[in-house]
Amino acid sequence: MFILDSHCDTPSQILRLRDLAIDNVRGHVDIPKMKRGGVGASFFALYTPSSLGPDAACRKALELLSAVYDTVESSDGSLALAFSPEDAVSNSSKGLISIFIGMENGAPVGQSLSMLRMFYRMGVRYMTLCHSDNNAICDSCASAVKRWNGLSPFGREVVAEMNRLGMLVDVSHISDDSFYDVVACSSAPVVATHSCCRALADHPRNMTDDMIRALASGGGVIQINFYPVFLDSGFARVLDESGIMERGEAAESAFIANPSDPDARAAWHAVQDELMALPRPSYKRIVDHIDHAVSVAGIDHVGIGSDFDGIEVTPEGMEDISCIGRIFDEMRLRGYTENDIEKVAGGNFLRVMRVANNHL
Repeated sequence: MFILDSHCDTPSQILRLRDLAIDNVRGHVDIPKMKRGGVGASFFALYTPSSLGPDAACRKALELLSAVYDTVESSDGSLALAFSPEDAVSNSSKGLISIFIGMENGAPVGQSLSMLRMFYRMGVRYMTLCHSDNNAICDSCASAVKRWNGLSPFGREVVAEMNRLGMLVDVSHISDDSFYDVVACSSAPVVATHSCCRALADHPRNMTDDMIRALASGGGVIQINFYPVFLDSGFARVLDESGIMERGEAAESAFIANPSDPDARAAWHAVQDELMALPRPSYKRIVDHIDHAVSVAGIDHVGIGSDFDGIEVTPEGMEDISCIGRIFDEMRLRGYTENDIEKVAGGNFLRVMRVANNHL
């Protein structure tokens, strides 16, 4: 079984001095954990916050991209870059874990299709169109005031060029109106690389049943996110009432600004410990969302996109990527066939990549 996680924010952690070669006491992703989890491939996301302007976002994305290349090159034969499903299959045959590259937030391309093409040439194989605020491409689900009420005129050009290149269009984080514009104008299947089902947890980051059906009707796939807030509305209330996130923002910012400062690191780790001590939903809730998405879209349109290293807290029993096999064990208990499980584990996402590359 080939396991592919379509969204990990590990590049940001590398810049915060994460050594992927060792089995870190903290952190969701490193090479030993990936090996224990039997992971065949992971998309490492180049995340740029919405607070950065296009030029600063571009520089940040390049720093993250360089860190990914450096990490793979220094991995002592454990990792290999992959730019296609065929690369991933070839790497797996050699005992290598494939690292694909995605870009979370389209801000680094500015308003330049040339920059989009350059990021593709450097290995980026999907782009999440925006993040927590509107940008030049589209509106975000998180913004109170929408700028475009969907895709911008430039955003439509971006989708068309991504289709031409064979770069997957990622609709996680975008507004509902933006989503429907994307599925209407994309000539290739689109993906939600790290989203959940709004029917089970009422959050704007999640997808409605109608959105999931629309995604599937175009051949796309929803990759279920592991963040407890997106999995369970009850946990969202627990987290909000705890006040931990508000108190933790300053600690996280200080750590990001100076990751080598032991005091800043310790303060952020203390916040993480508080979060993990909260009553978290079980990893089985991930499978609840898989069940629901399968019931709406069919088994060919569901996968997993953990958001590891981009989430502050994980479900109980899914503390890091080494635990990922528990999802498939739970699926077996619920009556899924091995063929079904292989599709959700990674087969569906690889299929969509192939279609996107060949649809023209």
